[in-house]
Amino acid sequence: MYNDIPGAFEEAERTGKPIVVVLRCLPCHECVKLDDELVDTDPVIRPLLEQFVCVRQVATNGLDLDLFQYDTDQSFAVFFLAADKTIYGRFGTRSHRTEWMGDVSLKGLAKALQGALDLHAEHAKVKDALAGKRGQPMEVASPELYPSLKDKFTDKLNYQGDVVKSCIHCHQIGDAQREYYWHAKQPIPDKVLWPYPHPKSVGLIMDPNEMATVKEVSTDSIAARAGLRSGDVIATLDGQPLLSIADIQWVLHNVDPDGGTVPAEINRAGSTVTTQLRFPKDWRRAGDLSWRVTTWGLRRIAAGGMQLEPSTRSEARSNTAPNATMALHVKRVGKYGAHGAAKRAGIREGDVITSFDGRTNLSSEQDLLTYVVTSKQPGDKVDVTVLRGGKELSYTLPIQK
Repeated sequence: MYNDIPGAFEEAERTGKPIVVVLRCLPCHECVKLDDELVDTDPVIRPLLEQFVCVRQVATNGLDLDLFQYDTDQSFAVFFLAADKTIYGRFGTRSHRTEWMGDVSLKGLAKALQGALDLHAEHAKVKDALAGKRGQPMEVASPELYPSLKDKFTDKLNYQGDVVKSCIHCHQIGDAQREYYWHAKQPIPDKVLWPYPHPKSVGLIMDPNEMATVKEVSTDSIAARAGLRSGDVIATLDGQPLLSIADIQWVLHNVDPDGGTVPAEINRAGSTVTTQLRFPKDWRRAGDLSWRVTTWGLRRIAAGGMQLEPSTRSEARSNTAPNATMALHVKRVGKYGAHGAAKRAGIREGDVITSFDGRTNLSSEQDLLTYVVTSKQPGDKVDVTVLRGGKELSYTLPIQK
């Protein structure tokens, strides 16, 4: 079925089949590779899909955000559901802008599909355990109701006009959600700023060919301190059965930014082991924002269109204040519109920022972006000190909408 999720629920009710909904951005070349293999050539995936009511959704206009909650920086997201809107699980993970083979695979998708079928067969028994896979209501019911999208889009694609421009892309939902708080002059919540933490951020390197099998555990990490080991199969996390890495991300997404404890049930060499993952305050900030498409919006707001990276120049380090850790190389400066604010202020590519709003401890780009969107407001101005050709120069940068 094509762009007809309500029809899919009716068909699932009639046939008793579970539903698989694939949210896939058509312009994404990487997704085309996975999708073409999935539909046209894979001998394992295809017979599994025949046991589902299958839906392809290529636009998020009118999408029920209270039901379909996922990492909107993805371009390929899969939901497995029942006719009563119980969510069996999710599939689709990425930790890099273009390289996704370490995060998803057709083997992993096949196992997730079979896992969803198994849960569907036991629907009455597992329904309570699946309750946590439904999220709390979002700020708005569907994407086009966000204030920054309201006057630009409707709940349907415009097939009579410019259909491409009428489409709300997944990443635009993330942008609109952040702007919802920012334009209201509220700090952007950590859960919105750092959504769907990758398992790597807590020390879990997962096998993309399995549902939830640990490939490696990083030393001195949340996972290591919980006692997880290579080869462990995470059967449940926070009581929820897991079908994929995306299911792990869903649980992590709902852990309080101020910290907390999440129980885990592990299958280890034929035995069941229980443990707890303990999350400290600000644990989400160990993640990486730089690969996300929506980081460009944050760069506009907080950095006047600059793209920053830690500097390797020894003279920058030696010129910073004692105990300071800030030396951010200006890798790129935008030229036009709001993304050209830093350029208009006088900052150039190749400069090294050694102080921002009086702070000298913002050691990464995401430290700087996070500082601005959690403590400043649109219209504020900050002083920026840069090192250029051995000289210190000062500029004033606007914080933008």
